[in-house]
Amino acid sequence: MSLPAPSPDALAASQALQRLIADDIARQGGAIPFSRFMELALYAPGLGYYSGGAAKLGKDGDFTTAPELSALFGQSLAHVAAAIMDQSAPHILEFGAGTGKLARDILTEAAQAGIVVESYSIVELSGELRARQQELLRAFPQVRWLDALPESFEGAVFGNEVLDAMPVDVITLADSGWQSLHVAADADEAGGACFAWRPVAADAALQSQIERQVPDTKALPVGYVTEVHGAGCSFMATLAAMLAKGKGAAFLFDYGFPAREYYLGDRATGTLMCHYRHHAHAEPFYLPGLQDITAHVDFTAMALAAQDAGADVMAYNSQAGFLIGAGIGELMQRFDPADALNYLPHANALQKLLSPAEMGELFKVLVIGHGIELPGQLLRSDRSHRL
Repeated sequence: MSLPAPSPDALAASQALQRLIADDIARQGGAIPFSRFMELALYAPGLGYYSGGAAKLGKDGDFTTAPELSALFGQSLAHVAAAIMDQSAPHILEFGAGTGKLARDILTEAAQAGIVVESYSIVELSGELRARQQELLRAFPQVRWLDALPESFEGAVFGNEVLDAMPVDVITLADSGWQSLHVAADADEAGGACFAWRPVAADAALQSQIERQVPDTKALPVGYVTEVHGAGCSFMATLAAMLAKGKGAAFLFDYGFPAREYYLGDRATGTLMCHYRHHAHAEPFYLPGLQDITAHVDFTAMALAAQDAGADVMAYNSQAGFLIGAGIGELMQRFDPADALNYLPHANALQKLLSPAEMGELFKVLVIGHGIELPGQLLRSDRSHRL
């Protein structure tokens, strides 16, 4: 691959992580599930992609998210939060807050619109991102940081591109049935490790997850590769149980599909994708710790996990449909088209958020909750029937 070369310090950090993963593989008998590899590559203390010190977001990072594109995204969510908090409590919780820009935009709009937010809690696993958030949000005394989801919560919950970064198991269909694509390792001459796929028969727990997620395995060809989302389902169950103890709603923005669109025969190589310095590729073993590793979200599996844990599945929509219902178009009217220098950057960002060719259709919004009702305008183009 033709990708930017890392700095010597970054390369040394990656090699240290490679050795750590190789040691884990050796302790586990020579191979580990890909979900374990992904967990270590992203979250190993001090070395993983999200727990290390490298910039992740924006022009100096590896990818850009909706809140980084435009304050209109967070401003519209402030008014969504107000509708939820009016029925529950004046609290907001965000999971995986990135640079903190979404929180800042929500809180700034709330202050200007007279929306009371008594507390804004952030669950952040990355020490580097938490430090950036604390610097950006120092003017908002109601912000606090948590290490995990609380047992109960009332108010509005937001998660933008959280589910796609949760470890997945990669599976393939063989003549003998489903296999898990494990990861094996050999030492390399540069001081790191070389990783390779090793197929292993799916155990009972993984087989159960496959049967729950993949709707029509008989229609899939031998050699088919895809992912199942055990960690994401567990997270959704925890989130749903938290909401079921009170009143509130959670809004999860991510890219993905319902199960019957996810597990198509034509999607035969899966959805695993990596992001390195604004380059997207499909090589998860490239420079562990220096690149993001993601998979598209199976929203049907997420919805079922939440429902089974006591939450209501309230809506499922495209990002464009949801943001239009949330009033992002009305917020855009704050800018005067005659002032082209100020208007055009906002218009261009809005186009990226809403266009079917950009983020508008690729990204979806799953809403789960308990004890509240969504405003009617958020349900105008609801697609829950596709789940």
